[in-house]
Amino acid sequence: MDLAARIAQFENMVQADPENDMAHFSLGSAYAQSERHADAAASFARCIALNPSMSKAYQLAGEALIKAGRAEEAGDLLTKGYVAAASRGDLLPKNAMGAMLKQIGRAVPEVAAPAVSVVAGASGSFVCRRTGKPGTKMVRAPFKGPVGQWIFENISKETFDQWIGQGTKVINELRLDLSRDEDNETYDRHMREYLGIDDEVLASMRS
Repeated sequence: MDLAARIAQFENMVQADPENDMAHFSLGSAYAQSERHADAAASFARCIALNPSMSKAYQLAGEALIKAGRAEEAGDLLTKGYVAAASRGDLLPKNAMGAMLKQIGRAVPEVAAPAVSVVAGASGSFVCRRTGKPGTKMVRAPFKGPVGQWIFENISKETFDQWIGQGTKVINELRLDLSRDEDNETYDRHMREYLGIDDEVLASMRS
């Protein structure tokens, strides 16, 4: 499915179900890919309003606002998102938002780092890369291939179990049929975004 068709699909979905946070998130991602940055920011903002716990939406909304030339709005939203992500232990979105705040000359909020993470890291316990929190290392990779191996090496069982719950929501709310290649790619894209597998990390797996 090409980008224009994906945008049309998600526009129809949010029109039919305006309370569907995942549809707004997917529409924002599609707008961002087509460089419709103001539209992307609006869709991510709607996602945040429906689901304030989605740290990645704050990150992508801030990025879209910066690209749309609205740095002041971006700074306000990223500051709020940074604090929210820190409170939930969403390490990767927090760090990305901190970098963007510095980029636009805004102060990064001071938040207390959980001491348990420091202790766990120092003692050699497994620390989840996404959350920065100690967790249980999976017994094996959740599936074959470089992405599955990266998840095994970097993501705790607790965080991956949370994704399984979120992934079920993605399938149900976006009405995905995983026998279709394009729906599989939509599911995989949401998984990578949730777990912090950005384009740079993905490219490193393929090199």
